[in-house]
Amino acid sequence: MSELYKELLAGNQNWVRNTLKLNPNFFDSLAEAQNPQFLWIGCSDSRVPATEITNTLPGSIFVHRNIANVVVHTDSNLLSVVNYAVEVLKVKHIIVCGHYGCGGVKAAMSNEDFGYLNNWLLHIKDVYRLHQKELDAIEDTHKRFDRFVEVNVQEQVHDLSKVSFIQEKWKTGEFPYIHGWVYSLKDGLLRDLDVTINSQETLDKVFRYD
Repeated sequence: MSELYKELLAGNQNWVRNTLKLNPNFFDSLAEAQNPQFLWIGCSDSRVPATEITNTLPGSIFVHRNIANVVVHTDSNLLSVVNYAVEVLKVKHIIVCGHYGCGGVKAAMSNEDFGYLNNWLLHIKDVYRLHQKELDAIEDTHKRFDRFVEVNVQEQVHDLSKVSFIQEKWKTGEFPYIHGWVYSLKDGLLRDLDVTINSQETLDKVFRYD
């Protein structure tokens, strides 16, 4: 069991061989620079890898992941990634992607004590509080869970739109677009929640920077 990690190294070698068969210059091109058009803010869940589920190559998507794809305005890690993406890489689209069956969202639905993780789950519990009337009205637990996943993505999209340097970008153009998607582990399909934002117009006045 202690040697299990070596499977990853062997897998890497197989991947390199197969990639070079298809494109002998792939790694030469990849090493020159990255020019992604997309930033992906997703869940850390190992079952939701951004490039694989979108059938894109390495270098196509700049990625930040955390438990339950949460946008926290005091998270310097996330803010640094987003700032680099929009200011340096000039990404055109930011995708906040949740997934049905998310363990973080499920934990936030419960009253179970998860120790240190409770502090992170508070951000997700706040989403439940904002949508409590709708969620509590859903009697089927599984359907309520799925809907909680969706409204969590929706709120993270709105939270990202409040970030000051995102708003600065919108003063001079239409980019970046911020999208909210959900991935289904059951069928492998992505669903667009139709909550795209690319201007200050959807923000309450108190959140806008003149």
